[in-house]
Amino acid sequence: MFDLDLVIIGSGPAGLTAAQYGARANLKVLVIEQLTIGGQALLIDVLENYPGNVGQINAAGVEISGPKSGYDFIVDLHRQAESFGASFLTGNVIAIKKDDDRFIISMIDGSKHSACAVIIATGAKPRLLGIPGENEFTGRGVSYCASCDGNFFKGKKIFVVGGGDAACDEARYLSRLTKHVVLVHRRGSFRAQKALAARTLENENIQTRFNTVIKEIKGDKKVSSVVLENTLDGNSYEDEADAVFIFAGTSPQSGLVSPDNTNTVNAALDENGYIITGKDMATNVPGLYAAGDVRSGAFRQVVTAAADGAIAAHNAAKYIDETGCRD
Repeated sequence: MFDLDLVIIGSGPAGLTAAQYGARANLKVLVIEQLTIGGQALLIDVLENYPGNVGQINAAGVEISGPKSGYDFIVDLHRQAESFGASFLTGNVIAIKKDDDRFIISMIDGSKHSACAVIIATGAKPRLLGIPGENEFTGRGVSYCASCDGNFFKGKKIFVVGGGDAACDEARYLSRLTKHVVLVHRRGSFRAQKALAARTLENENIQTRFNTVIKEIKGDKKVSSVVLENTLDGNSYEDEADAVFIFAGTSPQSGLVSPDNTNTVNAALDENGYIITGKDMATNVPGLYAAGDVRSGAFRQVVTAAADGAIAAHNAAKYIDETGCRD
């Protein structure tokens, strides 16, 4: 059993910021990540809307480097958290239980960690369309990450699905690789931020089809076409395609503390499965906090995830002091 003050599960912007603030509050902090540090932020090609992330200007007033990528941003956050004393562990948490004033975090390898407070910062994962061909062609023309797989389809015809920030941003990234990007959205206008939506509509390499959904993805060994449907008149038609990139929202990774999970503490969730918190990021379980994309009502941006993490760590430190858990 390893005794800690604060355990943070998840290492995206929310988890890494929480780690920094927790460590700066002189807490013994451990961040546990199942896969790779960074979460969905790693997929951001250019993090252009994070405050202050505008690149470098030389003495002559000429820009010599642009805004950081999501990857570079995460590397800096990770290094910063470590510099303040936070520790990191790669592993799979299978249960969180509360024993008096401490949480017992059980790992899949049989090890356990004890902590006064826990922050859930597990984020969200891409939502599937659930249409024929999606699963069959994932990795063979169907993707959820433009910066990961876009280079495989240079000069090809690419369909992008979605109408939010991610869909517009990724469509613009892909438009630098090919002149044949088709962005389909089921509604009559984008949900993305207005400036981002405007730049997408003005991009000559992106053809936008509103009120349109993909009903099926077809192919043999790889994607060769898509079946589309107009949501206004119901008419369907087939169009050639080399790839389909899907950005149709996210689903929260809240199963670890779901009321359906009988082996762990249960946090209150909203109707979509996101963890309900107050403004202090506290859940209904004393000492358990949530931050970032996994939290109900969050404006799902890197900047707000970082703010959530700072608030969660600050209030977790207050909770630890008030309960005397460290004594």
